[in-house]
Amino acid sequence: MSTIHSEAARRFNDNRAKTTWHDATFWSLRQKRDNMASGLPEWEELREHASQIKQHTVTHLADYLEEFSTQLESRGVIVHWAKDANDFNNIVLDILQSHGVKKMVKSKSMLTEECAMNPFLENHGIDVVETDLGERILQLLHQKPSHIVMPAIHLKREEVGQMFEEKGISTEKGNYDPTYLTQCARKHLRNQFMEAGAGMTGCNFGVAKTGDIVVCTNEGNADMSTSMPKLHLVAMGIEKIVPDYKSLAVFQRLLCRSATGQPTTAYTSHFRQARPGAEMHVILVDNGRSDILANDEHWETLKCIRCGACMNTCPVYRRSGGYSYTYFIPGPIGINLGMLHDASRYSDNVSACTLCLSCDNVCPAKVNPGSQVYMWRQKLDSLHKANTMKKCMSKGMEELFNHPLLYSSALRLAPLANLIPDSLTHIRSLNPWSVGHAMPKFANESFQTMWKKGKLNQNEQKEQ
Repeated sequence: MSTIHSEAARRFNDNRAKTTWHDATFWSLRQKRDNMASGLPEWEELREHASQIKQHTVTHLADYLEEFSTQLESRGVIVHWAKDANDFNNIVLDILQSHGVKKMVKSKSMLTEECAMNPFLENHGIDVVETDLGERILQLLHQKPSHIVMPAIHLKREEVGQMFEEKGISTEKGNYDPTYLTQCARKHLRNQFMEAGAGMTGCNFGVAKTGDIVVCTNEGNADMSTSMPKLHLVAMGIEKIVPDYKSLAVFQRLLCRSATGQPTTAYTSHFRQARPGAEMHVILVDNGRSDILANDEHWETLKCIRCGACMNTCPVYRRSGGYSYTYFIPGPIGINLGMLHDASRYSDNVSACTLCLSCDNVCPAKVNPGSQVYMWRQKLDSLHKANTMKKCMSKGMEELFNHPLLYSSALRLAPLANLIPDSLTHIRSLNPWSVGHAMPKFANESFQTMWKKGKLNQNEQKEQ
């Protein structure tokens, strides 16, 4: 096992109470998702339909992107095309500098995290203010998101309250009531909206037929980011395209039910053009997505709608936390995205999977992230990232199973392992699996021997 993800997970588990709380929190989201799914008799049909829509769209991506950009430009929206993260960041910088913007408010966007936009702009003298409450908390704490939908879910309210006191956001010392803290955050952010020269949103779905930018939020911060500043920027990955409103309706029914167990988000906002006197820019970003599309084994990753359902159900994520993963997106989908981004760099995450395939069963677009992780594991040796101990074990098991006499002898001698003391079997460096596990006891008589005796007894009874 890699010493990178596994060691980070071990540190997370040092605080057993917080680990248990983290596990229970996300399992409750999985249960809410199940309740929502069971309330729709057509749920599995919706999942299959969503998968087919995404497959069709990404295999006709150029056509839909052209239609989408044409619709936007016909209403005065300025469309930009970014090949990679560097292109994207420089396009955003050029737009802001040309308008003399010194502060930009933005709603949550994993694409801007992917491109490391915030530090890039800050290095060029532009203040970027996250307006999603979770993202703002993390920004003030100088932390990264630990979940793609609930980025600060790993924090307790006491931790947030203490930070608000230090930053002067809250005035009542020791008051960690969530309602009070939320009111303090709203007051703090209201001034940021009023001072900002530009607002940026992400994009959950782009409707090709109409040119709609669809943003789904529960806080309304995206609407505030676009209704107060006169300059609206949209960061959009090219895979977010859907053909039309009928297709959008399928994903709208699946997204929030899968993510948070709600029928829908509190706000579903559509932006087609700038409001009077304002200006709107849409930046369409590739950043490796075309390469993913060309990957015969892993192109289905582009079907992901970033609901986070795979994380909520994953037993590894729930008990190791988002920061144990070395790619900025954690969980099953993050493992695959990291490998597609840089397989050698992020190969340690591939071991963070039990292959239970629970994520395959809940994914609303049938991305099948667990099955893709399995395929990545088959490539570790060719990447020179396979674990040496596991390779030796696999080779030994191959020899054992291919030689019946050796296998039978091993079965007869297996009970001798019971005599080895736990102090030797539980050495982490020799047996990482022993951490948190009790070593199994071998039966004095194997099933093979018992089965042969039973068959022999039956033959003897027939002869009598």
